[in-house]
Amino acid sequence: MARFKVDTRLALILGENYRSTELALKELVDNAWDADAENVRINLPQALEDGPIIISDDGCGMTTKELENEYLVIASDRIARKGEKTQKKNRKVKGRKGIGKFAGLVTANTMEIQSKARGIQTSLIIKKEVLLQSKRELEKIQLPTITTKVKDTDNGTAIILSDLNQNFVFPSIEKMKSILMFEYGRQSDFKIFVNDQLVGVEDLPGETFVKHFELEDVGEVNLKFTISEEKPLKNPGIVVKVNGKVIGKPSFFGLEDNENIPGKLLKRVYGEVEADGLANDVTADWGAIIENSNAFQDVTQEVHAIVEKEVKKTFNREVNLQKARIQKKINSQLQKLPENRREYAKKTLERILQRFSYENDERINTIISVILDALEYDEYWLVIQNIESAQKGDIFKLADALSEFGLIDMANIAIQAKRRLKLLDEIQKLIEDDNTLEITIHKALEKNLWVFGSHYSFMASNESLKSIVENKILSKYQGDKKKKRPDLLLSADFSERYLLLKFKRSNHKIDRDDENQAEKYRDELHQYLTSGKIEIIVIGGKKDSKIDSKYQDGSIVISSYYEIISKARTELEWLIRELGNN
Repeated sequence: MARFKVDTRLALILGENYRSTELALKELVDNAWDADAENVRINLPQALEDGPIIISDDGCGMTTKELENEYLVIASDRIARKGEKTQKKNRKVKGRKGIGKFAGLVTANTMEIQSKARGIQTSLIIKKEVLLQSKRELEKIQLPTITTKVKDTDNGTAIILSDLNQNFVFPSIEKMKSILMFEYGRQSDFKIFVNDQLVGVEDLPGETFVKHFELEDVGEVNLKFTISEEKPLKNPGIVVKVNGKVIGKPSFFGLEDNENIPGKLLKRVYGEVEADGLANDVTADWGAIIENSNAFQDVTQEVHAIVEKEVKKTFNREVNLQKARIQKKINSQLQKLPENRREYAKKTLERILQRFSYENDERINTIISVILDALEYDEYWLVIQNIESAQKGDIFKLADALSEFGLIDMANIAIQAKRRLKLLDEIQKLIEDDNTLEITIHKALEKNLWVFGSHYSFMASNESLKSIVENKILSKYQGDKKKKRPDLLLSADFSERYLLLKFKRSNHKIDRDDENQAEKYRDELHQYLTSGKIEIIVIGGKKDSKIDSKYQDGSIVISSYYEIISKARTELEWLIRELGNN
């Protein structure tokens, strides 16, 4: 008869949080990894079937004593007991808190453990309802164990999960394989099968490419790779396999030197190339391919061309999607430039945005805003005139002009970003002076709304908006009320999105009354601006700690001057640093 042994750091077994049933099941695969298993099999019944989920492995297994004295010790630190590496395969241990082994109870109400080691199979059953009823008196729960003889060579553990939890969506085979591929895809001695299907490259979410070709000195070559649709992968690149064995580390076959392919995109490439014909070109320890192998150079050239073609397709498609999202903003700002400059500005934006593809929209907006400001400087247009004046046959003059064009292009953007940083320094001096009035800060920021976020860069006030604020709201503050007259700025962009800024002194603590008053102003303005959404920013010295942002609806932001300036400074410093790297 076995019992739980409760560590003094007990955490309730079912208190462990998992975002999905698939992640809970992955914990059981992690246990197989820690047991030095080479093969793991996961059997998931069909959604409408009443069968169990089974996770079995061929790891070291557990004796009856090990099961009682180690497995049933809850919240026991595995690393503290056995070290950071596994005994047989020297793997880095994943299980740490001693609770993940019970993750199966997230998915099912009954968990049966069958473990074989040293000629004995030990089985026991754990029921969730019994654990919940016992609360913290887990030591008193009796767990009947059954032992049977097996072959001395039989080792491993099987977890059988039955009476599945009906409150959760049934585990998805595709999602299960995808999660396991992300975690274990590069492990040559750890194979995972889900419903008898080996987890492989094609199980990553994204577009998978399979290519077969023959080379004279190599023979048949099979290339399979996926460009993941998610974040950069763990150990990305393409590995070479010879006779089923991975040789060396994953690489990008020279694509990392292509300036036109972003590193962030390459880190989403994951695959393998099988070339058994390279067996004579492998080092004696089978740790690498001999560097000056002509056969391997042929493979490299072919793989490089195939992967480059597909990666560039993906790059162009994703850049075009990104441009489509921000095209309205670009078009609106281009209209403000003189007509003879628009085409050049458009081409410059396209070229620069290609360099900064795969950045988030906030940073892209920062880049656009700074570029369009920089394009207004005269020296930039002098370079363009030099290019236009170059005769068709004057190759050297044209080359010099183009070179100068690129340098001035990048330099002016950096100069404009640095000018904005200097402006932030001046604004900070204003807010650090307790005597600075709201109207002073208002004037400093009225033409520089990019300070509040790059998505506000394309907003501006105009006479109509000023008239609405003055006549419909501020006109009420006369006589004795004049001292309470608020400082408001109303701006709009091309898409009829409005921003209402309420300025407070730099030593004022914004409280709930300020927030409520700003919302009342918005309600009044909605009578005259019926077609657009009005966002609110209330800005002052600091925010009352009683105001909790999680209870706000997202259309009103309470912020301090220091917070706004710090964020704007971070974006500009990033842009200057990236321009330097480029």
